[in-house]
Amino acid sequence: MKTILAMILLLGPSWVLGQARPEDGGREIELWTGGGHSVPGGTSNTSVWNAGLRYGWILTRPHGPGFLKGRFEYAVDGVPAFVVFQPANTAEGVGFNPLNLKWNFATPGRIAPYVELSGGTLFTNHNVPDGTNTVNFTSCAAVGAHFLGDRWNWSAELRYMHISNAGLATPNPGLNTVQVRLGIGKFFGRKGKR
Repeated sequence: MKTILAMILLLGPSWVLGQARPEDGGREIELWTGGGHSVPGGTSNTSVWNAGLRYGWILTRPHGPGFLKGRFEYAVDGVPAFVVFQPANTAEGVGFNPLNLKWNFATPGRIAPYVELSGGTLFTNHNVPDGTNTVNFTSCAAVGAHFLGDRWNWSAELRYMHISNAGLATPNPGLNTVQVRLGIGKFFGRKGKR
């Protein structure tokens, strides 16, 4: 939590010069939290909650046909709070997602939908799932939207997350969850551009 607060204070002045929506060469910063429950295809009766900070770079101009037209964004997530509620215990941990590939659709108005693929690592104080390993990898697919405001943007998304130790331990039943994630953040332009 101290890390998140420090990032807000350090990056706060750049938010003042912020833009309301994704733009060419822009950046994104967001605080988010999410949670959900396990679904078939892995360990059952398990829930997760996590919170983190995202920093993203919008890498392209809008391109693509018709309604698929959009901008490509690359982002990284620091996840200082990750809790897994499983039948045997509650595992607490931290994660880092260095790979977030996001397509921000170029739509008019105050709603900017997106799709995302991401991956990272998760380190916990108990095995996740129970009897496996404390080091896991996460892969995700998400669909969501930014609700663009004058100062801040809200986001809401539906996220499918797979947690697995990728064979570091046996067995490797994995954990599949469907989560709802909410965030508050800001898109801002290149330095010196308003």
